[in-house]
Amino acid sequence: MRYLPLTETDRREMLGVIGAKNVDELFRDVPESARREGLVDLPRRKGELEVERIFSRMAAKNVAAGSAPFFVGGGAYRHHVPAAVDHLIQRSEFLTSYTPYQPEIAQGTLQYLFEFQTQVAMITGMDVANASMYDASTGCGEAVLMAHRVTKRRKAVLSGTLHPQYSAVVKNLSDFAGYKLEIMAPALPDTVEDIISHITDETSCVVVQTPGFFGELHDLRPIAEAAHAKGALLIAVVPEIVSLGAVTPPGEMGADIVVAEGQSIGNGLNFGGPYVGLFATREKYVRQMPGRLCGETVDADGKRGFVLTLSTREQHIRREKATSNICTNSGLCCLAFTIHMSLLGEDGYAQLARINHAAAVSLAEKLASVPGVEILNKAFFNEFTMRLPKPAAEVVDALADKGVLGGVPASRLLPGVKEVEDLLIVASTEINTDADRAAYQAALKEVL
Repeated sequence: MRYLPLTETDRREMLGVIGAKNVDELFRDVPESARREGLVDLPRRKGELEVERIFSRMAAKNVAAGSAPFFVGGGAYRHHVPAAVDHLIQRSEFLTSYTPYQPEIAQGTLQYLFEFQTQVAMITGMDVANASMYDASTGCGEAVLMAHRVTKRRKAVLSGTLHPQYSAVVKNLSDFAGYKLEIMAPALPDTVEDIISHITDETSCVVVQTPGFFGELHDLRPIAEAAHAKGALLIAVVPEIVSLGAVTPPGEMGADIVVAEGQSIGNGLNFGGPYVGLFATREKYVRQMPGRLCGETVDADGKRGFVLTLSTREQHIRREKATSNICTNSGLCCLAFTIHMSLLGEDGYAQLARINHAAAVSLAEKLASVPGVEILNKAFFNEFTMRLPKPAAEVVDALADKGVLGGVPASRLLPGVKEVEDLLIVASTEINTDADRAAYQAALKEVL
């Protein structure tokens, strides 16, 4: 990105048009406490070559995900993405296409979005899926707002299994809209959460994550039955979409809305995004579903074609009538997901899930043999939590010094919660080898 600085003449002209005498007057509404005094502690000037050298030295301090045994998860997972995915999404007709404002001439875009929706509905066990959300966290927030519209109620109950960052997004949306929210305490794998007792006649929805934040798998059926008995909806959140190749889909366990993170299929970690949020629901709730929905039809000649069946977003409908004010989707990431899923096929998807589970079981067995380590999970997919004899954050730093990226300290995402300071969340996917797992075991023995 080029940096084009303004001259003093430019600044004076701009301030004159605005009607401000100077920059201080322009920012007079910013409280004094929020203003920075003095300059940022950076060198005043450097040559281009000098700047490149400085940043190269800084970058060299990082440990890249591909250069060391990698066991980090916590909602974002490193999987192998076939080279064909990146090659295909960079074709100009895909890379430059965006929103199908004129659907009749955007048949290719609509077709792959239709295929994407079909794949998502199938793996989640739901009737219908939309053409994506930004990511799972914003999708979770939208699901709660949708449940409020469907039930005409204003209170949501969030399970302690839900990722803290997802809870934060829901809280942000709820606070500004004046909705009630009950966030339960973190549900550790070795505890039993009684969320059913928190469902009342004023509850619009219950939000439960599986696999949970600590990796524990959950049977949603009793929760779904209890929620439905009170007229509430069950929102199931799936942070690791590969898991649905092995476990019972939320739709078959009674979920009314399913939100998932699709990053694991077709999308690399990419330093934090962009990702793709999956959103599926029951057909009877389709008109309250946020985002856009592509449908299949036939044209005047009887040939197969695609249309925007529903698109109740503020771009297409009056703002007060929109189900969502999110102005875009993750179209290119959807395409990457669809291509990767098509390459896998149903059997390949299930096989990938089995490989992931086997890798995690193998790692858990190795790490459990290290003195002082306790695996807390009774059931998990490719991620589990272990209790260590010392703070997990210290252990992760020590492991990194030995060239192993050992996981996510629970305290990083739950700061101030003393019960989790010694808990380390560890993920193992198909990218890990037996040598990686052996290296982790050896390094952990040394640092404990």
